[in-house]
Amino acid sequence: MARVEDSPWAIPVAQIASRAGQSKPIDADFPAPSGIGDSIVGIKEGEPVRVSGQFDSIVDGLIFTGRLVAPFVSECTRCLKPIDEDWPVDVTVFFPYESGQDKANGKGGKSKKDDEIDIIAGEDESEDTYPLLENGAFADIEAMIRDTLVESLPLQPLCRPDCRGLCSQCGADLNEDPDHHHDVTDIRFAGLAGLKAQLEAEQNGEQAE
Repeated sequence: MARVEDSPWAIPVAQIASRAGQSKPIDADFPAPSGIGDSIVGIKEGEPVRVSGQFDSIVDGLIFTGRLVAPFVSECTRCLKPIDEDWPVDVTVFFPYESGQDKANGKGGKSKKDDEIDIIAGEDESEDTYPLLENGAFADIEAMIRDTLVESLPLQPLCRPDCRGLCSQCGADLNEDPDHHHDVTDIRFAGLAGLKAQLEAEQNGEQAE
């Protein structure tokens, strides 16, 4: 069985977890977990995610406050140009200490029914909460990275806020040619235009005779 300390996302925090008021700074790259978006909008698995910030020890756990910066890949929804840029996201999450009751129960201290009740009861609270591992010795930030980045991904990514997109008639990039346009005849006057052309042709024929 793999050890917790061998995980690329495990951060040792035992020293600051021993007493409230202590801090541990973090500024390092961690591999992007799987499942962050897809090939169209997302962050590729294994790409380096910069995690900078600090863990602060309080009475009932650790609070991590910082920023994630990940290489974001997508394409603009207006002009279809590829987007390849750093995607910064601020984050604040909580790593609670294991309670005395949890320790007393241990692995076999709860029934399946009790576990289901705890999951339902803690559903609303667990959104920005992640467990400490090995009796508080490690904070595993894999889920934190995945959840934070997934929630922040744009639904309609743009190469720039004022992207003009593509011409609906010929597909020309309007960012490169902002004056691009087409002369279009209003279909409401198409019949009149045809009648006018016919009359002009008849008139020219009479003059030629």
